[in-house]
Amino acid sequence: MTTLRLPLTPPFAAQAMLDALRSHTVAGHERHNAQSGTHSRAVRGRGGPAVVSVTFENDPEPAHITARIDATDDRDVPELERSITAWLDLDAEPAAIDAVLGTDPLLAPFVSARPGLRVLGATDWFATAVQTVLGQQVSLAAASTFASRLVAAYGEPAPDGLRCFPTPQRLAAADPDELKATVRVTRARARTVHALATAAADGLDATRTADFRTELLALPGIGPWTVDYLSLRALGDRDAYPSGDLVLRRALGGVTAGEATARAEAWRPWRAYAVSHLWTHAAYTPSRTSSSSDSSSA
Repeated sequence: MTTLRLPLTPPFAAQAMLDALRSHTVAGHERHNAQSGTHSRAVRGRGGPAVVSVTFENDPEPAHITARIDATDDRDVPELERSITAWLDLDAEPAAIDAVLGTDPLLAPFVSARPGLRVLGATDWFATAVQTVLGQQVSLAAASTFASRLVAAYGEPAPDGLRCFPTPQRLAAADPDELKATVRVTRARARTVHALATAAADGLDATRTADFRTELLALPGIGPWTVDYLSLRALGDRDAYPSGDLVLRRALGGVTAGEATARAEAWRPWRAYAVSHLWTHAAYTPSRTSSSSDSSSA
């Protein structure tokens, strides 16, 4: 077990990040402990399965978070450390972001309440992409349940009783009808997951494919919202903006996607943070429930 202190620039809205992690928790793949402020996830290193656990201190001006890495091969630790930093957006410069968003009348109260809000990222673009597909038109809770079934059936055992998210190769080898029955989703959704897995197994990679957006949109069942959402969550685009998102549009007063796009011009180049503020307020805080997706996974 390796313990690290990962640096960040304060302020850091730790409770908001914990709320986002809790809302997206996939049982069996992740473990969330609100009491200790700790979130654990099974990940896949080059040398084998690993579990990363992050703990957030109750400090409004933290200089670091604590990360523990239980890796099959300790040589994976540096790469896993970078993955955690990207996942939790620890490299963000909150002063610059909050200065822009804090001038907007709608966002100002949220920025004041949650200074240093980060964008929840991903440790594996493919896992996030599959979860996004499973979350189309359903609640966050339902999407997490679907993903948990997928992990239980096709995931790889990892330390501490958790399981890694299934590889593209493993899901591509499964029959779509088998996926439908196992995960208990619609046939169309199972076919989209299978098509995505097949494309990824054949080389589609969000971090390396130049025409990733075009190739993703060519897959059945994947539309602009899915790609915009992935750009925000998995590709690190801090100006990504899923204008068709239902939770976002409701937070803006029930506007159309076009009106949502126009409303966000003043938030550039930090639109992803603006969306995260609105999602946090509308969907992640414990007193609220989330809506549905694709248009809506938040």
